[in-house]
Amino acid sequence: MRKRSRTVALTILGAAAFTVAGCREEQVEAQAFPDLASCRSAASDGGLVTAAQCDQAFAEAEALHVEAAPRYDSLAVCEEQHGAGNCGSEEQQVSNGGSGGIFMPLLAGYLIGSMMGRAGGGTAAAQPMYRNAQGGFTNATRTTNFGSNAGRAQMGSQTFARPAATAGQAPMSRATATSRGGFGSAGGARSGFGG
Repeated sequence: MRKRSRTVALTILGAAAFTVAGCREEQVEAQAFPDLASCRSAASDGGLVTAAQCDQAFAEAEALHVEAAPRYDSLAVCEEQHGAGNCGSEEQQVSNGGSGGIFMPLLAGYLIGSMMGRAGGGTAAAQPMYRNAQGGFTNATRTTNFGSNAGRAQMGSQTFARPAATAGQAPMSRATATSRGGFGSAGGARSGFGG
């Protein structure tokens, strides 16, 4: 009888391990760049993406920045979240006009992921990167923090989830930003580069 219960326990343990492994997030190859020129340079050296994918991904990240960057009601609150000198007015950053009284972090880089396993294969997804108050970087959804805005690593596909739109929404006040734990301090996952 003891032998049978041991076999059943091992079978259950094996099934549980298989279930946990099946729930793992899809991993994608990702690379961060401080600017478009560094992406194009890496592409010419046989990098993760081609020059055309660099252009497409950077355009996507910039559009996402305009649509979903965190917005604050003062420069002081923005700089508390992103560091001194890392913010500008919405009016300066949005080409079709924005408010001079709303502040957004400046783009501090771009994160590009190779979504080879996705339908359509070979596509690249992009996220803008922002400075955080700790001196590192974070993606637009705050799901991953980075020590650098340059490097290459495997990371979860959730890093490339589309953030909620902030354009046209009320900007965050100091109280709102504090209640949300600050931009870039949530999530806490670290990348494989610079972290």
